[in-house]
Amino acid sequence: MGVRSPLETLPPFDSESGCLNVVIETPRGCRNKYSFDFDLGSFKLKAVLPSGAVFPFDFGSIPGTVADDGDPLDVLLLMDEPVFPGCLVEARILGVIEAEQTKDGQTERNDRLIAVAAKSPTHDSLKSLLKIDQRIIEEIEHFFVSYNAAKGVCFRPIGRKGPVAAKRLVQAQRRKKRGA
Repeated sequence: MGVRSPLETLPPFDSESGCLNVVIETPRGCRNKYSFDFDLGSFKLKAVLPSGAVFPFDFGSIPGTVADDGDPLDVLLLMDEPVFPGCLVEARILGVIEAEQTKDGQTERNDRLIAVAAKSPTHDSLKSLLKIDQRIIEEIEHFFVSYNAAKGVCFRPIGRKGPVAAKRLVQAQRRKKRGA
């Protein structure tokens, strides 16, 4: 059995503020893709993006959830400045980019939640993914298509939904404990 991490006990939502808890794995502008390894209880370098490719926004996961791919739900976080891997950020859910990915002939859902840091003055007025400039959403989708293609994975956006559907997704993917 691996090292027990405090990240395993965090709930998806903060009990006082009601905000989404997001653990940043990879900061905006970074070519390195980090992920939290529950067995080690530490962050680990997972991949390096091709030259010229960087994460367009901070990328992280939602503790206390497990997605169809077995990992915590992914979230792209809009905020004013990048933060460091392992930083816990309270966020407001804006929506979800629904997506499928295919590798080695196997297709599974791999949705991308979009959120904004609750303390972000620049993005304070954003309340829904459906209200964000469509060029930004298309750039985010293009990033995930390109990022996955470099790994031999076909990533295909299939829909966009607002904050209500995204919150339902988080609730549906809650887990009681690791491996449950």
